Amino acid sequence: MSASSSVSSSPYHEKYHFKNQYEDYSEDKAKPYIDNNAVSTTNRITAKLAAKWGSMLDELKDWTSTDYSVYTGTAGVGLLFFRKNPNDTRNLRNIRKQYLQLEQLKNKRVTFLCGDCGPLALGAIVSYKLDDQKIYNFCIRKLTAFIKVVKNSSSDLPNEYLYGRAGFLYALLFVNRHVSPAPFSDAAITSIVSAMLHSGEKLAKHLKIEKECPLMFQWHDSQYLGAAHGISGIIYLLLQARKYLTEAELTNLIKPTISFLSTLRFPTGNFPSSLGPGKQDKYVQWCHGAPGFLYMYCEAYRTFGDKHYIYAAEKCADVIWFRGILKKGYSLCHGVAGNAYCFLEMFQTTKDERHLYRAIKFAEYCLDYTKQREECTPDRPMSLYEGISGPMYLLLDIQDPLNAKFPGFTL
Repeated sequence: MSASSSVSSSPYHEKYHFKNQYEDYSEDKAKPYIDNNAVSTTNRITAKLAAKWGSMLDELKDWTSTDYSVYTGTAGVGLLFFRKNPNDTRNLRNIRKQYLQLEQLKNKRVTFLCGDCGPLALGAIVSYKLDDQKIYNFCIRKLTAFIKVVKNSSSDLPNEYLYGRAGFLYALLFVNRHVSPAPFSDAAITSIVSAMLHSGEKLAKHLKIEKECPLMFQWHDSQYLGAAHGISGIIYLLLQARKYLTEAELTNLIKPTISFLSTLRFPTGNFPSSLGPGKQDKYVQWCHGAPGFLYMYCEAYRTFGDKHYIYAAEKCADVIWFRGILKKGYSLCHGVAGNAYCFLEMFQTTKDERHLYRAIKFAEYCLDYTKQREECTPDRPMSLYEGISGPMYLLLDIQDPLNAKFPGFTL
């Protein structure tokens, strides 16, 4: 069955997404868009980027928020400005003053996206670059204080990205990636990885699925599968942090868990949002469905070198191409920008320009997006994961597609 026919057979066809009107890749069609593994400098994404950035700055002038998170608050906009000019002193000072609000943090939630650790991680990196030892030490001290509770595998802390251990682990790895010498020790990071694995093994045994699926995780009593709250996102981060796992953990825990998850794929190529009865083929967005699995498969290929992971990721990519222009809008979390990043991940993994072409077409959709097509108005229209800052991050990143990174998710 072809990708197009299997996707169109879904009973949810076009209920959650618009029909993709773009012509798919051919070498001739791609020529005006791609030049030497990059977006052509004559492409209108490049040509219109400055104007799009200017209009966003105009909208930001009157924007205020008491939400300091990366996901929906001021720190996410700060991360966007960091992406644009990561070494400009004036920009770095403005990020810290306008968007991080470090003095307002309440020691709540441990994660990068939805907790204090996002502003603290970005604050540490910005202060390091500004050579401000006092604020740098403050941020590192605050982050370090969370380690004790996060590494306690007997606590009720979940393990997912938005509110759990994976989100905290990302924060530490993000800081270590940008700061030298790395402030967080291998022992500290390994202790968090071990807590995640222990928690996953414990739940798998409780559910009596440990023989076929050695790891399982839950959030709010549901075994979610997607990137935001579920196991595909957790496995993706653990694979990114594979230097902190043993060969036995990779072979005996991670690999068979991925094999089990692969058996859950719908005939359309998509994946359910969670385990359990009544599974429905609804969502194709970063937080639920095929996108999170695509990232997991790509990182599994980098880890294990088995090409069947690439074939699995390709199936996900086809689903995203046909069903990824979402009626919810252009956001990172549940919109077109988040789905565009999947094609950039595929391009980085395979170097096949078909994926870059698809990413460009989805980015064009974000560039041309108008609120008239919006069926779900974001509550936080300036934010990184729900609003305009996410598509802007994509439009910056796609200028250098081999180094693009989904913010707050890819290291």
